[in-house]
Amino acid sequence: MSVQQEAGVHGEALEVWIDQDLCTGDGICAQYAPEVFELDIDGLAYVKSADDELLQDKGATTPVPLPLLTDVVDSAKECPGECIHVRRVSDRAEVYGPDAE
Repeated sequence: MSVQQEAGVHGEALEVWIDQDLCTGDGICAQYAPEVFELDIDGLAYVKSADDELLQDKGATTPVPLPLLTDVVDSAKECPGECIHVRRVSDRAEVYGPDAE
């Protein structure tokens, strides 16, 4: 079963955000998906915009490019801080991460 089928998202737009209060700074997310995540000088992970800009505002989101969906989901699953949240844009329901049902 594909990641898309598992989440029931079938082409729906997804976004990801990081709760820096829970981030442990392990950098697993940046290893899996460096196009989406980056560690900042403070040692915490942040999402990046499509223009590769680090988004440091609390709760900042960025779209999940479909080719990177598996890498982003793996990041959320492997994150020791359980701070990566992947949700549908349409209804903001979390499909991967600590609050996913």
